[in-house]
Amino acid sequence: MERWLVVYDTPSDARRRRVVKILDAYGDRVQFSVFEVFAEGAHLERLVVRLGKVLDEDEDRLRLYPACNRCARGVRTLAGHGSEPWAAEEVYIV
Repeated sequence: MERWLVVYDTPSDARRRRVVKILDAYGDRVQFSVFEVFAEGAHLERLVVRLGKVLDEDEDRLRLYPACNRCARGVRTLAGHGSEPWAAEEVYIV
């Protein structure tokens, strides 16, 4: 399954609630208007179509960024839910 970072902004509370409900079904909220979702192929297209039906092209913004598994392994959370300490790479001298 492909990993995507979805970032959105809308001035409408009603549309925001609908976007959140859709994105909750596909992944995890990592910040107020940022989700990490898992979808590919027809599943991803279905997500895009569902979101497109909710959003207002003139008022809302939504972007999907691909996040490869290799890149996702490098994610570090410095604060907030699920945070982990930022660790420097360990060096071993033999």
